[in-house]
Amino acid sequence: MGSTKFSLLCFITCLVLFSLNFDTYEATEFPVGGKENSWSIPTSPNALNVWAQHERFKIGDSLVFKYDSKNDSVLQVEEGDYKNCIRTKPIQEYKDGNTVIKVNESGAFFFISGADGHCEKGEKLEVIVLSHKHSSLPPALSPNESPAVTTPVVEAPKSSGVRLDLWIIDIFIVAVATLVGIAMF
Repeated sequence: MGSTKFSLLCFITCLVLFSLNFDTYEATEFPVGGKENSWSIPTSPNALNVWAQHERFKIGDSLVFKYDSKNDSVLQVEEGDYKNCIRTKPIQEYKDGNTVIKVNESGAFFFISGADGHCEKGEKLEVIVLSHKHSSLPPALSPNESPAVTTPVVEAPKSSGVRLDLWIIDIFIVAVATLVGIAMF
């Protein structure tokens, strides 16, 4: 009887430790600007970045750019080209009107419009992607301030899911395991 209790207690301990270290996360698709067809000249010059600063982007998430492909495009660029609206040497160029870009690593990502004069009028976006282990947003940046980070290349995904942070389930498992352990003795 004593070894059964000990085995059960060991099993529960392993389950608790595993659950605390297992970060369950499913990717989220973010419509750029928070709504459909927001990849256009914004009503205020920094509107897209204000939206991005209020979101929590993680590795595996996707940015969805919807726009009129006849009149616009999305360019992923380096930080300097982002700040100066330089369209001549993009890292990546998208022209399909429904661009879905999956971010595969943490860091800063910079996007500008490929249309003449649009970037200068505020159609540009800086996205800070957190690693899976970060639980809070970086401090908000002023409109002219950007972190000095090299820009990783992102790829278009095949599909995506919905974000699911399960830290509450971890707490529940710890509580149940604790109660079972107390009841056993």
